[in-house]
Amino acid sequence: MKFTKTLIAASLALVSADTFAAAFQLAEQNASGLGRAYAGEASIADDASVVARNPALMTLFKDKQLSVAAIGVIPDVSIEGESTSNGIDPSALDDDSIAPSAVIPAAYFTMPYNDKVSLGFGAFSNFGLSTEFNDDYVAGQIAGETEIVTVNLNASVAYKVTEQFSFGIGLNYVYADATIVRKVGANPGIPFSTNAVDLEGDDTGYGLNVGVMYQLDDNSRFGFNYRSETDITFEGTFSSVANSVPELPGSVEITLPAIAEFSGSHQLDEKLGVHYSVLWTGWSSFESLEAQVTLPTGDKFVPFEKQEQFDDAFRYSIGADYQYNEDLLLRAGVAFDESPVSQTHLSISIPDTDRFWFSVGGNYAIDTQSNVDLGVSVVRGKTQNFTETDDSGSQWGFESKGHAVVIGAQYNYKF
Repeated sequence: MKFTKTLIAASLALVSADTFAAAFQLAEQNASGLGRAYAGEASIADDASVVARNPALMTLFKDKQLSVAAIGVIPDVSIEGESTSNGIDPSALDDDSIAPSAVIPAAYFTMPYNDKVSLGFGAFSNFGLSTEFNDDYVAGQIAGETEIVTVNLNASVAYKVTEQFSFGIGLNYVYADATIVRKVGANPGIPFSTNAVDLEGDDTGYGLNVGVMYQLDDNSRFGFNYRSETDITFEGTFSSVANSVPELPGSVEITLPAIAEFSGSHQLDEKLGVHYSVLWTGWSSFESLEAQVTLPTGDKFVPFEKQEQFDDAFRYSIGADYQYNEDLLLRAGVAFDESPVSQTHLSISIPDTDRFWFSVGGNYAIDTQSNVDLGVSVVRGKTQNFTETDDSGSQWGFESKGHAVVIGAQYNYKF
């Protein structure tokens, strides 16, 4: 699917992301939360990035807030061949780097409209994926290139009902771009690098998010945020050199899942705070990747289909911050990120596993109006062993390992 890109799409080169949240979900909407493994994101009002995780928190700001962040993801995703069904040496399946590094940008602005109403805007990403294999990879029909990129533009408004309770609502405009390329691979008489499937396309969709905040007392706050599903139909072109199919109109439909998060924050004393979150993602809405192609006669056929059958998944995190001195706030946190992929549907195109996050970070006050955040997370996934079957009936056995380092920086300014 090939389209002329808009101004929004031109920025997507920076948003193409790794595989290091559950499936292709991204946690990296800011760098301030990175240092505590994103614990407490729906209840902490650190900066303007609350637009992404709970707009109700905007009512806690007395000044205009601007936040600009960049989060770098350095993945280490490798696979080793364990078996084949066609006599090929399993070592031909080895690949020590299938997920490229990426930078995920984000920007936010909030302002109080009056003593009850606050407004905000954010540009960030909730979903992204990129895996890429060499053109001559032997298992080309299940490998190739897979990329899903999204940009979320979010306008929000929040209302303070009482001094303890606020709610917020946001409208989300989502731009999404997808690429799916599959090669022939080990198929006698045809070069490995011949395209069997080449799909490219983009689409836009709309969604809502709502959030609430309750201030129990001066030291305890709770928050909840819900983000709705977004239906996306990637429309563009399909082609296949292997099957002598020229470019034809094609489409792929997916549903970006709903997300809900509950968080709590507690200030234990003047220096130490503790935060936690439970985040649910409705991945059961993502059942398959299926391409629909329209022939010149008007008939439709399905040249590519990959069953995913994801399950709903949870992410649990707990973190703390410590006010070391007047200018420096230190952070730390851990998280467990549950995979939505069942053992029977593991795939090298969307490699996934349960993973643990170990995070540290901090905030430094430059002056009374500006400060910077830095954060680092080490993400450790477990080893997976599975077998995948391609369209020709060949079975490929793999052992996959996935880890990553996530580094983020953010500048905040109030005025």
